[in-house]
Amino acid sequence: MPVVDINIHHLPEDLFTNEKILNGFLDSAPRGFGEIASVIEMESGKKQLVLEKPKGYPNLNYVEGDYSAESKLAAMDEAGVDYGVMRVPVWQEWLGLETCKAVNDNAAEIVKRSNGRLFATACVPPWGGKENIYELERSVKELGAVGVQLACHYGQLYLDDEVFRPYLKVIEKLDIPVIVHHTPLPVEYKSVLDYTNLRREFGRIMDQGVAVGRELFSGMFDEMPGLRMIHTMLGGNWFANTELLTPKQPKKQEAMQRLDPTGGEKIKQYLDQNIFFDLTHPHSWGKVQVEAALKINGADHYMFGSSFPVFYSWMSQGVEFVKNELDISDADREAVLYGNAKRMFNLPI
Repeated sequence: MPVVDINIHHLPEDLFTNEKILNGFLDSAPRGFGEIASVIEMESGKKQLVLEKPKGYPNLNYVEGDYSAESKLAAMDEAGVDYGVMRVPVWQEWLGLETCKAVNDNAAEIVKRSNGRLFATACVPPWGGKENIYELERSVKELGAVGVQLACHYGQLYLDDEVFRPYLKVIEKLDIPVIVHHTPLPVEYKSVLDYTNLRREFGRIMDQGVAVGRELFSGMFDEMPGLRMIHTMLGGNWFANTELLTPKQPKKQEAMQRLDPTGGEKIKQYLDQNIFFDLTHPHSWGKVQVEAALKINGADHYMFGSSFPVFYSWMSQGVEFVKNELDISDADREAVLYGNAKRMFNLPI
């Protein structure tokens, strides 16, 4: 069966050689808030873009050469991936409009050179100003972007904040899905700094879980019922929280009401119609966990992703895992690997 990878990372192919583009990335990271961006040279001679928060705690590493069209297509061929949807990993939290335009132009060029195998998502500052809206519309209507990407939060503001409403309403009218990529760390992050795996893995899960919860409980989808959000990292393991955080009426009178028992049906509705999940490098999560996620939230809500090229092997391991290790129906397998992405992004495949 065909395979679509909806999480292939994109950075401008000339990022390390175009001083203007490189400075657009380096200067966008808010150093005053502890985000330290730098370029170092590896022993191999390749350059590496590193993001630390705070200094001495690396959270992102981008290696020269990993993001070319040729690298993507070669990895897809090796892994048995037929189509891919590209996104800018994490950095979109800070990028300015002019840098975003260059990112979108290069993504469109890669799409053209891919012979129908790669698709792009629009990267635009989400503040709702007219120039930002124009770039979103240009990316979709002229460059052919199949969706738009957002960060989990911008500074201390998650996507349920009122400041994002004008931008989100335009996305809803364009009828394209949103990929909500995790940021390096959640807003409150100090408790996970000290240990590498806790910081670089669990920090992202925390960020996604908080984002999904705020979207569900804010009521934003009443105002924008057609908005569809696809969250990475299984939505921060949201399958494990689905029942716990769906409000329920107690069966008997309690001495005091510690939880809000209202809104359970609304939460179920939003999870069904508005919230979807990126099954990011699924083999890393475990067979039992992934099967539970598909059962709890529905296989029609999950799409395969690899986070290529964080680890080259994740793409092939992920495909092998979904195809041959999960005990799920053929219909669910096809939906996760291909059908859901084709439907969600309206892919011409």
